[in-house]
Amino acid sequence: MSLSRGRCERRVDRYRMRRVTAGCSGGRGRPWGAVLPWLPLLPFFLFGLLMEVIPVATVLVSSLRDAGGSATLENYRRALSPAIRASFANSIRLSAVTAALGVVLGSLAGYAIHRSRSALFHRAATALADVATNFGGAPLAFAFIVTLGSTGIVTLLLSKALGIALYPRFRIYSISGLVLAYLYFQVPLMILLVQPALRGLRREWKEAALNLGASTAQYWVRIGLPILAPSLAGGFLLLFANAYGAYATAWTLTGADINLVTIRIAALVRGEVQLEPGTADAMAALSVLVMAVCVFGYLWTNRLGRRGRS
Repeated sequence: MSLSRGRCERRVDRYRMRRVTAGCSGGRGRPWGAVLPWLPLLPFFLFGLLMEVIPVATVLVSSLRDAGGSATLENYRRALSPAIRASFANSIRLSAVTAALGVVLGSLAGYAIHRSRSALFHRAATALADVATNFGGAPLAFAFIVTLGSTGIVTLLLSKALGIALYPRFRIYSISGLVLAYLYFQVPLMILLVQPALRGLRREWKEAALNLGASTAQYWVRIGLPILAPSLAGGFLLLFANAYGAYATAWTLTGADINLVTIRIAALVRGEVQLEPGTADAMAALSVLVMAVCVFGYLWTNRLGRRGRS
């Protein structure tokens, strides 16, 4: 009986081994064995192809053709004219300022949330940041107009109750107003981005530094901030791209008064001043390059951050 039992067990082991080997080899003899695990991702790939790859390829091809369909670089020459270069400069400055302020304010707010001992406060603050990050466009611009416009609630309250006149020194319809409006969704986004990096800081590192005689400031300068630096740099790049591509908020607040890339592209496509879709495609292609630099820079810094925390 023991001998036959041993034979049965060996047969079962060989059968299991053949199944494992067939699964690792991708299901030889069964063509669908290697395809089936990827089927759930098919809608994602189709969405990326239809909404990302094909539109970008279409823009790149259109930017290299004139109205007759011939190959040309004239669209890029017009896209680098002084007026359009000014729109790129304004968008880059606005994005850099709001990204830098968003990193500083969002990191401080994220650290305060991280240090909170109340689980309810932590969940509520994170949920509020998630909602505020996704609240933008025309509704956000309208909310700022109602609040801080020339006849807004806060403007009238400050004027009548405290005698403080915001206008004309401050205008929500100016570049400073855009900075304030962009910070509404930049700061919450940074709060969400910095939370995983703050959780990666081990309490033992700070305790060891304090036990060795370092102050709290020295701990942050020499240990905490260097470890968080890749995550902060990645957050800056992501916030920069987020502000650079914003359109509805800027258009609703300022219209065509502020010369930004997104507003200029929309004007060239709609033909409000002149209809130049080829130039708009060239500007969009250059903007794709800016976005690609931000995305790849974010991925690189994110990898550095994970390596540093490990």
